[in-house]
Amino acid sequence: MIDTTLCYIEKDNKILLMYRNKKENDLNEGKWIGVGGKREEGETPEECVKRETFEETGLILNSVHFYGIIHFRNDRYEAEEMYLYSSDDFSGELLENCAEGELRWVPKEEILSYPTWEGDRYFLTRMLEGEQEIELTLVYENDKLTQVINHR
Repeated sequence: MIDTTLCYIEKDNKILLMYRNKKENDLNEGKWIGVGGKREEGETPEECVKRETFEETGLILNSVHFYGIIHFRNDRYEAEEMYLYSSDDFSGELLENCAEGELRWVPKEEILSYPTWEGDRYFLTRMLEGEQEIELTLVYENDKLTQVINHR
């Protein structure tokens, strides 16, 4: 099982998304997602999300809001526990060139029209509606969402 983090950064009623189009063998290729990545040994989820955000965007997260854990089960990939965050408290300058994809500030009302994983829409919708605690299990078969289990 792998542990990952994902963060949606907000500024001026827009959310920072990354279009995954640069990394070889990227399971997220062609999708728009938040920023984050794999947790390193000995690292807390909050330390991970701050490190990954800085590496991918150049932004320093001063504080974060933890929503909960999204459990991914997929017949093609290793099981994943993803720690879901957001932040509107950051400093620094956005990188002009991210090694993993294109960064873009997207108006909140447009986010769900961008191509993403089908299951991401379940937690994104809840985040955009202001829900503060989210825990879901998303089950995929052949990259198709087959089951959504709400734990809260």
